[in-house]
Amino acid sequence: QVHFVESGGGSVQPGGSLRLSCAATGKTLDYPGIGWFRQAPGKSREGIACIDSSDSDPYYSDSVKGRFTISRDNANYTVFLQMNSLKPEDTAVYFCAAATCFADYVLWAGFGSWGQGTQVTVSS
Repeated sequence: QVHFVESGGGSVQPGGSLRLSCAATGKTLDYPGIGWFRQAPGKSREGIACIDSSDSDPYYSDSVKGRFTISRDNANYTVFLQMNSLKPEDTAVYFCAAATCFADYVLWAGFGSWGQGTQVTVSS
């Protein structure tokens, strides 16, 4: 069963930073890629970042490019999302999942189920 546990969310002011963690409970990151997704209230889930097994050229959506950085620690089966210069429109529940990284988008790989996510709230 593919399962990830997200953590690191919280409430910050605009311009602040957070670092999200995605721990693979199955002790493996052997997937085509790992993606970060987010879902804001009343909106559909969107893929915002993706890193493949070679760590080459991660994908970022236009909405987060230049502000967010995805990275992975294979030894600890963890993927991170460093979020800087946060904006109110970044407020959402953030999820990670096995994914396929493309040049222009990230696609959920369909393995297992979504986790609980971690809430990020950006507000003054």
